[in-house]
Amino acid sequence: MSPKLHAAAGAIALLTISAFWLGTVTSELFGSHATIAQIKTGILYGMVVLIPAMATAGSTGARLGKGWRLPQVAAKLRRMKIIAANGLLVLLPSAVFLAFKARAGMFDTSFYAVQGIELVAGALNITLLARNMADGLAISRRRSAKARG
Repeated sequence: MSPKLHAAAGAIALLTISAFWLGTVTSELFGSHATIAQIKTGILYGMVVLIPAMATAGSTGARLGKGWRLPQVAAKLRRMKIIAANGLLVLLPSAVFLAFKARAGMFDTSFYAVQGIELVAGALNITLLARNMADGLAISRRRSAKARG
């Protein structure tokens, strides 16, 4: 399994979630309801990029980490379980709900409650993915040093 594929998929996932989060915050602070609806719809469509990137990062990471007994590998696996559960149980349903509410112009209490939950869950996934990336880079350096001698 290619470490480069794993790194690329993880980077795409991190950048995509970060773009969703920043787009949400920016549109909420400075945009109109129409802008918010466009961002929410774009996030929903963006799942066609995010979901395969997350699946690829998770599956390649599991294969690459198999047999390694490093604490960073175990930590990455634990974090990926949280990231996946958070994505499937909180972020994806929130994205669907918010896109439909925004397109219908329903910016009510439930919209903003779910929006708050989505921002917290998204920040958590950004943090965990960034920590996974840092650990992945450390593992890569270790692997390179080991190969050199």
